[in-house]
Amino acid sequence: MHAASLGTAGKPLLLFVHGFPECWAAWHALLNAFGGDYFAVAPDLRGYNLSGKPQGVAAYRVHPLMDDLRGLLAHFGYRQCILVAHDWGGAVAWSLAVHHPQLVSRLVIINSPHPVPFARALSHDRAQQSASQYMLRLREPDAAALLLRDDCARLLALFRHPVSGLSALSQAQIDLYKQAWQIPGAMDAMLNYYRASPLMPPTAQRPGAAGLQLEAGAFIVRMPTLVIWGEQDQALLPVLLDGLETFVPDLRIRRVPEASHWVVHERPEVVEVAIRAFLAEA
Repeated sequence: MHAASLGTAGKPLLLFVHGFPECWAAWHALLNAFGGDYFAVAPDLRGYNLSGKPQGVAAYRVHPLMDDLRGLLAHFGYRQCILVAHDWGGAVAWSLAVHHPQLVSRLVIINSPHPVPFARALSHDRAQQSASQYMLRLREPDAAALLLRDDCARLLALFRHPVSGLSALSQAQIDLYKQAWQIPGAMDAMLNYYRASPLMPPTAQRPGAAGLQLEAGAFIVRMPTLVIWGEQDQALLPVLLDGLETFVPDLRIRRVPEASHWVVHERPEVVEVAIRAFLAEA
């Protein structure tokens, strides 16, 4: 795994985990913000950018992804971290917090749904089902070629704000992401996260999330948790926050009404302030 870091090893570990279609650089502003007080580390998830790209969909299921984060902690000599995660990184972080709670002292989730509310919404909420149709397209064999076509135009369009139409990315970020996306094998590896996940909207042939039997009591997150949510997210709707306290008893929610799925890029100062206030509670 490739990882960027800022700060001094030995200080509390603040581990930042990105989502699709980003890489470690999504956290550039927050690495700078927190590197003075923490050992701030932002890996490229497996398949992304400079990290390894194992073959096969099974390599991108949740348990190998959790093992990667566990390995990072061991590599840097830590038994515990403060975990900050967005999108697919959040999916891994929720699972790590559930299955290995001793590794996570405090959890920060940014626009990433807890698996049980997400499964329920994919099964029963028409609006979320509609918003998640893109997941089905990204599972197709030709999805990588489609996303890389026209100089990555479709990928870059993802970062446009749904109201203003402005990109959340600077030109330097666009250049970095395009370079990462075009590494041989990277895009297919990134899409394997979608192919490996059982969380998908129903189709005429498959029940998707409705076919899962998730025991709610097995998905309780017990450490203090902050959820930051850009409410203009067009793919992950605010309904996914409803009833979240059932699964996360020690919960704070910071809604950012004007921000989209890319709140980390659009409003890094808001994200920083929210995280600092949360960590100051400790």
